[in-house]
Amino acid sequence: MLVIPAIDLKNGQCVRLRQGRMEDDTVFSDDPVAIAGDWVAQGARRLHLVDLDGAFAGEPRNAAVVNAICSAYPDVPVQIGGGIRTMEVAQAYIDAGVRWLIVGTVAVKNPEFVDQLCEKFPDHVIVGLDANNGYVATEGWAEASSVTAESLAKRFENLGVAAIVYTDIARDGMMQGVNLEATAALANAVSIPVIASGGVASIADIRALCKLEGTGVAGTIAGRALYEGTLELSVAQLEADSLMKAAGSC
Repeated sequence: MLVIPAIDLKNGQCVRLRQGRMEDDTVFSDDPVAIAGDWVAQGARRLHLVDLDGAFAGEPRNAAVVNAICSAYPDVPVQIGGGIRTMEVAQAYIDAGVRWLIVGTVAVKNPEFVDQLCEKFPDHVIVGLDANNGYVATEGWAEASSVTAESLAKRFENLGVAAIVYTDIARDGMMQGVNLEATAALANAVSIPVIASGGVASIADIRALCKLEGTGVAGTIAGRALYEGTLELSVAQLEADSLMKAAGSC
């Protein structure tokens, strides 16, 4: 199971939000490229980037920073979400070296676009399901939908989606622990690998995720816990590797 550090971008800075509220942010660095370098030095096997401004604007706002990170660390795969709503934007990110495109709002409002993305970029598309009480939120989590996370995941099950990032909005940035029940339910309901997000606070959460029944949870995204020092990336990844090896998984 991968432990993936998050780099959330707002106005060119590296920040963390609480429950997705743009007005409730903490700035951790003015140099996201350097932050990416810190995670790479600690053994990150993948980087999770989010263009927060882009998620609200509906188009990229921090693409230059994303491109700089891809250029600086070409051997570490990057997944990026926030504002990917046209084929041109998707192509530009792929050309810049991004490995996976994360689509959220468009998956609810225009699922046919996800079909087209998967056809053009097979195994390079991740669906981001950001849920509140089981229902997917859109527009940078500002709008609620009537679509459940599980039903939307099933919609894309046979299209070649590489993974699903499942975020419990109520727990994101709150360091109150992962919603294990909802994460396990989604992972067991679909054949697409699930990456858990929201609430990781300590090594105990990594251990709990590794012990979930089934093999559908492929990784977890950690943000505030890494920045505030309650979780050490290298230790977390080593623990995950050890537990998954003991369980007979990779």
